[in-house]
Amino acid sequence: MEKLSFPCYSHCMEITVQLPDDLAQHPDPGREALESLAIEGYRTGTLSHFQASQILGLSRIEFDGFLKARHIYDQAYGLADLEEDRETMRQLQAKGLLKA
Repeated sequence: MEKLSFPCYSHCMEITVQLPDDLAQHPDPGREALESLAIEGYRTGTLSHFQASQILGLSRIEFDGFLKARHIYDQAYGLADLEEDRETMRQLQAKGLLKA
């Protein structure tokens, strides 16, 4: 059984899942189930990018690579995200909270 450490959380919950024998024969069925949970949670918006990456024990950048390797672009950072971030930066600069 895979145990992950989440240093930013003070409490973690352990979940047990019963898998059919054919799935249990996969090389790493626990990891497969965990990855499926993170992917689906992220796709549906139930989990944020950060939360899904934490479930898998990955950094945010590693999680982006994980998604890209599986051809998952549903929530990919796009032009609208860039423009939103640029506007946020302009607002923070205007308030003196971010140096140019």
